[in-house]
Amino acid sequence: MHPRPSTFSIAARDPETDAVGVAVQSKFVGVGAVVPFVSADAGAIATQSYANVAYGPDGLGLLREGRDAAAVVDELTDADDEAPSRQVGVVGADGSVAAFTGDECHDHAGDLQGENYTVQGNILENAETLTAMAEAFEETAGGLPERLIAALHAGNEAGGDKRGEQSAALYVAKPEGGYDGRNDRWVDVRVDDHDAPIDELERVFKLYDVTLLEREAPDDTRELTGETAAAVAAALADLGFLDEAEAGGEAAARDDPESFGEPEREALETFRGMNNFENHPVPVLEDALARGWADAEGEGEDRLVDAVWHGLSRLDRV
Repeated sequence: MHPRPSTFSIAARDPETDAVGVAVQSKFVGVGAVVPFVSADAGAIATQSYANVAYGPDGLGLLREGRDAAAVVDELTDADDEAPSRQVGVVGADGSVAAFTGDECHDHAGDLQGENYTVQGNILENAETLTAMAEAFEETAGGLPERLIAALHAGNEAGGDKRGEQSAALYVAKPEGGYDGRNDRWVDVRVDDHDAPIDELERVFKLYDVTLLEREAPDDTRELTGETAAAVAAALADLGFLDEAEAGGEAAARDDPESFGEPEREALETFRGMNNFENHPVPVLEDALARGWADAEGEGEDRLVDAVWHGLSRLDRV
């Protein structure tokens, strides 16, 4: 028998953007290679617990043919002699939702559905893991990726996988959401082996978001000033993008040691290019840093990226 991905996951749909996705965490290496299957024209499927990975493409095919989620679950499991050891959650692009937890899945195993989502897990510490995931998904503000990650955090904090943590993945599809609009692979990030995979997944997602996902243009932008300007300049200098002596000398000449002038903006432009943030003009990045610095975590480049992400989060994705 193959290794069992003892896992908790959520499959969900956002009717506002036609996005569908799966987020998953497991005490299993590379869970993103096994559990999530999504397609914008069909839906989202999570297959786990002695996972039958054929459930992914086969189930998406059935959804495309017009079956609803319940019919897909029935067809997949009825044709599988090992269905009692399987677990699967399905959300159709039409909004239908269903799941199956076989009688031979190890405790605690179960699933729970709500509007546009299903959560499921096996070898869990408790049933509260699933309840917490559902509540977090329903109550979290923001886009589908943020809500899926929030569900993983909540499930883990409520109990999570009885065996611990190892890997996590987030896979979301949206029509023309992929790179340059050429496919539907909107968000696809994975952490294959890590002591805190959900935390790391969130960090990688934020970097992915700032780099690859488009936001609407802001109606107005702020300039960096005061202590925030000084802190951002110091971070850019520490990373080698800014000559502190030059910046300090120009700032002093302006009688404002906490201003953000031409040398600092040139450094921010260099930082932008080195990190592939070209989809955000420098004034938008400066605005994001001004708005997001206080909420950002980490140090150095991690803090700069986190601040940009927080500052951009007020803008809708496009």
